[in-house]
Amino acid sequence: MSARAAVGERGFGVYVHVPFCASRCGYCDFNTYTADELGGGGSRDSYVDTVLAELALAARVLDDTPPGRVDTVFVGGGTPTLLPADDLARLLDAIDRTWGLAGDAEVTTEANPESVTPASLKELRAAGYTRISLGMQSAAPGVLAVLDRRHSAGRATAAALEARDAGFDHVNLDLIYGTPGERAEDFAASLDEVVAAGVDHVSAYALIVEDGTRLAARMRRGELPYPDDDVAADRYLAAEATLDAAGFSWYEVSNWARTPAARCRHNLLYWTGGDWWGLGPGAHSHVGGVRWWNVKHPTAYAQRLAAGRSPGLAREVLTGDEAQMEEIMLRLRLASGLPLDVLDDAGRTAAARAVAEGLLAAPDHAAGRAVLTLRGRLLADAVVRDLLP
Repeated sequence: MSARAAVGERGFGVYVHVPFCASRCGYCDFNTYTADELGGGGSRDSYVDTVLAELALAARVLDDTPPGRVDTVFVGGGTPTLLPADDLARLLDAIDRTWGLAGDAEVTTEANPESVTPASLKELRAAGYTRISLGMQSAAPGVLAVLDRRHSAGRATAAALEARDAGFDHVNLDLIYGTPGERAEDFAASLDEVVAAGVDHVSAYALIVEDGTRLAARMRRGELPYPDDDVAADRYLAAEATLDAAGFSWYEVSNWARTPAARCRHNLLYWTGGDWWGLGPGAHSHVGGVRWWNVKHPTAYAQRLAAGRSPGLAREVLTGDEAQMEEIMLRLRLASGLPLDVLDDAGRTAAARAVAEGLLAAPDHAAGRAVLTLRGRLLADAVVRDLLP
């Protein structure tokens, strides 16, 4: 990117995309690649050096308006922990030297349960990583098999315990519900294992079948049934009941935390319109109302940077209506709610109708700030459409 954009005041984050996976899960359509899919391009061994070249470019782009400090770092994928812990430490050190990490910076890495060990977790914690998000998906072997997950039942919660022992401030377990063949008791057992693991954050998402995935192909052939919306709604309510009883509170539709400090600050940066630079192939960035994204394939990404060129593929400047639309869509998903003054007159009328119909919670004037929140958090799409400008 050659354009200069002012860094906003809602915090600044850095996202690093690591596009490597040992195998591809049947439901996954993320920008990730196995060794066979890379076809010899985008070497893991040189990957961090390539990302650091983009970081140097980012420092030049923001040299007129540097962020001052980095509040959050999130290393996602793919499976970041397929890289050696030393490489993940080098990434964090370079970000610190480039822009400076805030004293209380939240530093997260995603991980698959089978890709970490007690030793590697201790190395990551010593390097400055404060938070880890482990892909559990389910405690039921049959569900894991349908999803093509490689880890065994019980490995995710064991890894969570190892992360706690390594000294991570916050540990998250990710669940997927609504997988074909999943029984109510399977999901209940998954929730029980999560609670027993002592984590302080849980993410739970309904299975979405994306075109082009192996899972979608199996459903088209009739090998598996498509997910059932009513079943997914029942699973969500089960998650809410179990997690609430265990002391978790929802703060975003699909995310629960034991304490406010356990909430994922990096994701909150996305949901509240903050600024971040995304490093890596396919990564998206947003700074000062300008959004851009990189070329997707690791080989093309590396070739551009090796030639001294930006890996950016395209960009857009959000209009006022687009920014308002995104704020409505995202803020309604948060427990903190949507300020009424974001809506135009038609939106306020639609909001009043939704409140009367029980689809939105009543405005919280007692808190000194009129806000709307979803009631039950199961009708987001239907409600949001009526409120958009």
